[in-house]
Amino acid sequence: MTDLDVSVVLPCLNEAATIRACVEKALRSFEAGKLRGEVIVSDNGSTDGSQEIATQAGARVVHAAKRGYGSAYINGIAHARAPIIVMGDSDDTYDFGEVPRLVAKIREGYDLVLASRLRGKILPKAMPWLHRYVGNPILTGILNSLFGLRVSDAHTGMRAFRREAYDKLNLRTLGMEYASEMIVTAAQARLKIAEVPITYYPRLGESKLNTWRDGWRHLRYLLLRSPTTLFILPGLMFVILGWIPLIALANGPLTIGKFFVDFHYMIVGSALAMLGLQILLLGLQGKSYLVANGLDRRDALIDWIHAHVSMERGLLVGLIFLAAGLGLGLYIVFIWAQHNFANINELRLGLLGLTLGVSGTQIIFSSLFLSLLDIEARK
Repeated sequence: MTDLDVSVVLPCLNEAATIRACVEKALRSFEAGKLRGEVIVSDNGSTDGSQEIATQAGARVVHAAKRGYGSAYINGIAHARAPIIVMGDSDDTYDFGEVPRLVAKIREGYDLVLASRLRGKILPKAMPWLHRYVGNPILTGILNSLFGLRVSDAHTGMRAFRREAYDKLNLRTLGMEYASEMIVTAAQARLKIAEVPITYYPRLGESKLNTWRDGWRHLRYLLLRSPTTLFILPGLMFVILGWIPLIALANGPLTIGKFFVDFHYMIVGSALAMLGLQILLLGLQGKSYLVANGLDRRDALIDWIHAHVSMERGLLVGLIFLAAGLGLGLYIVFIWAQHNFANINELRLGLLGLTLGVSGTQIIFSSLFLSLLDIEARK
């Protein structure tokens, strides 16, 4: 057991100009808030003497072997000894005098508290216009929409959390997407999340944030953590849109108002149906993978999959589709033989048979792969 109340963890890569101020502000905040605390600087390979400055200021310096924003935090938090942890950038853009407010919010019963810049005050030149009015609001909006949250600043670098809750998240990303992973995983674990408005200050020196590269990494991470939105729903839509013309035009062309609809739409429908099924199956596999690896919680979809989907049932459904497709193919061969193998026009039946056969094959192999993921989940 430790007698500490809070550990403040700072990642550091060549922050000689600001690291002392950050450490000293954090230490003063302990006195102001009557907290027993420690400051940990997780150095990520500084070459400008940041380590020595941090030590002189009163911090405990630990070394992160792997480069990366997430790597520095994972390493620093692993060395933290208090039950409440506050994280914040070491570029002096965040006021560590706010530590007592964040700790107080945690003590109210919240698991994760975000220091919101957008609900607080952003000083001139502290945040680029593109980040403030475009990048951050869009990425935060996407995160809120995908994971059912209502936070205002999902990419704030200052946060507080209970150590017990953090350990349950098992965070893994080593780069800038670590910030998104924390909130996404916390939302999926149904942790209690709150926000505290803060003032955001201009930084000294050059920012290590790459607008487009890091923005894309955050967006990519959010999408990949939501296979239902990225794969399952679009795949299901394509399957439905594909089978409508396949079924409607199976017996011949249709006239809808001024439009003459013929087999050309069946070709498009066949492609959409097969593509959609592949996307849908990838989504089910992705969802199962995330659950098997502890990156997503079980939900109604996963429970339905476990209750109704098995390798044997998948193989049976796939074989039925495949047999139907092969049956239509043999029927076309039979008709061809009746015409002494002369030219015939059975394109409609051919497209139906092709779509059924390929779809059945997709279902068979996807069932086998899902069974492999199920073995991992049972482990």
